[in-house]
Amino acid sequence: MRILLTNDDGINAPGFEVLEAIARKLSDDVWVCAPAEENSGAGHSLTLHLPVRLREHGKQRYSVTGTPTDSVNLALRKLFPDRPPDLVISGVNNGENLADDVTYSGTISAAMEAALAGIPAVALSQVMRDAGHGFAAAEGWAQKVLAPLLDLQMAKRTVINVNFPALAAADVKGIRVVRQGFHDYARGLLLEGTDPRGRPYYWFGLEDIEHTLDHGTDLEAVSEGYVSVTPLHVDLTHYASLGSLAESYAA
Repeated sequence: MRILLTNDDGINAPGFEVLEAIARKLSDDVWVCAPAEENSGAGHSLTLHLPVRLREHGKQRYSVTGTPTDSVNLALRKLFPDRPPDLVISGVNNGENLADDVTYSGTISAAMEAALAGIPAVALSQVMRDAGHGFAAAEGWAQKVLAPLLDLQMAKRTVINVNFPALAAADVKGIRVVRQGFHDYARGLLLEGTDPRGRPYYWFGLEDIEHTLDHGTDLEAVSEGYVSVTPLHVDLTHYASLGSLAESYAA
């Protein structure tokens, strides 16, 4: 199996080192192509206004001066002239990618880019919450999560989103396949300041978000100590609205 690894925290991120160790237990044909710098929150952005550079860091190991989407896109176009990867894994992200956060996530978007190219893709994220366990849950449970997926015929243009709870590996209760939850978003933290030239600037900050722990969601699973596994797809169509919307134009 040929596996391509990427992330949004950058090629030198601690979670990426964890991912490489996980992948090398699955295959001896592992490739790396990740952003040179951190791109958290980059979403599915593609660099169009600047050139993107591909840098080699050893055998089958590369970084890209761009976004997670750039990394996967460039890897598929330039690194695999004979055959594409059989699987793309993005992560292990330093922090959760639960509920609506998937729309912001560079980790998820890198996997989505692979899915758009017809390649099975998995995104791995480790909840932190200052618990002091680091990537322990991901290290202990990633193979258990990935093993069934290797033989699974994933639906086209889908991504498997995996989140590990902020627990020691021995304390994780198991794996739950669940749907995407939703956050109760309020006004986020916005820091204001003045630069050395006296001009105002604004900095978006991170703060705790109220979680709606509906039954059967990724938010609930992780909060109860389980690894959450959620299939996502690229089709954002709200099918329930098609009929009423069409009728409003036909009137």
